[in-house]
Amino acid sequence: MTTPEVPEHGPTGASQRRGPFRVGDRVQLTDPRGRLHTITLSPGATFHTHRGYFRHDDLIGAPEGSVVVSTGDVAYLALRPLLADYVLSMPRGAAVVYPKDAGQIVAMADIYPGARVVEAGVGSGALTMSLLRAVGDGGSLLSIERREDFADIAQGNVEGFFGGPHPAWELRIGDLADVLPTAAPRGSVDRVVLDMLAPWENLDVVADALAPGGVLIAYVATATQLSRLAEDVRDDGRFTEPSAWESMVRGWHLEGLAVRPEHRMIGHTGFLLTTRRMADGVPVPLRRRRPAKGAYGEDWTEEDLGERTVSDKKLRRVRRELGRARPAGAAAGRPEADADDEVPSAEAED
Repeated sequence: MTTPEVPEHGPTGASQRRGPFRVGDRVQLTDPRGRLHTITLSPGATFHTHRGYFRHDDLIGAPEGSVVVSTGDVAYLALRPLLADYVLSMPRGAAVVYPKDAGQIVAMADIYPGARVVEAGVGSGALTMSLLRAVGDGGSLLSIERREDFADIAQGNVEGFFGGPHPAWELRIGDLADVLPTAAPRGSVDRVVLDMLAPWENLDVVADALAPGGVLIAYVATATQLSRLAEDVRDDGRFTEPSAWESMVRGWHLEGLAVRPEHRMIGHTGFLLTTRRMADGVPVPLRRRRPAKGAYGEDWTEEDLGERTVSDKKLRRVRRELGRARPAGAAAGRPEADADDEVPSAEAED
């Protein structure tokens, strides 16, 4: 990992975000119903829908925030897409890390300008763009991807967003366990971000690369992955006690006094787990809380599954109360007999 040179013309990609629309700019169009369309401006090109068309030349040279009207008298608001918009509309091979999770990763892993970051599992490059914005031109981001086709897609998306190669970015193809020891000296990495199927298999190489106090943050999709990773982090002995969470985002409908939650929301996308690197030779402080009985055993009880048990004493008390409340002549499980009904005697039964 080398320290990149800061470009003289300003931060990478900043010029792409300012000024009037230019040829090659991606533009997000919003129609009167709120539907989004993304186009890339090209001289002489047209944007067609079933309700007419307009020419790209009508937008080239216009300021951001302009409105263009199609031949069908439909007005479109034209803006440059935000990073969150770009991520959700860009070409993708693998599933992307949603903006809500990318923001959590940048904030909770404390990824700062100038940081030396390693990312494993590039996918389509969605998280890579957020990490590059956070480290800036003075930091460094080493992205490692096992699949060459995913790496090609990610590279195209990242360079398309920043308007060319980013000086802080290095993309390598291969396994994290093979690439990281040769790419980063021991104890030289500030942050490691893992987005992979089995992150626990790489804890050893990550611990070697991280500087004392460095942060490991992992993105996993299922509870079983989360449990396995947390236990392996504890067993490793070189990391602090892990913490985990998930985030869910629900939009709100705003229309006069009709202010209510939207019917749809971005629910579970994945879990995030963070932990920090201990100093070499320093044991991890023991936890003071006691785990629940059976938390690490093979036999699961009702308590382990979250079910509250009812004591025999309470059951007896409830049965007595029910017995006192039952009207005279009522039998358990039967309706009360009417006065005119004939009730057989014990002698008759005999």
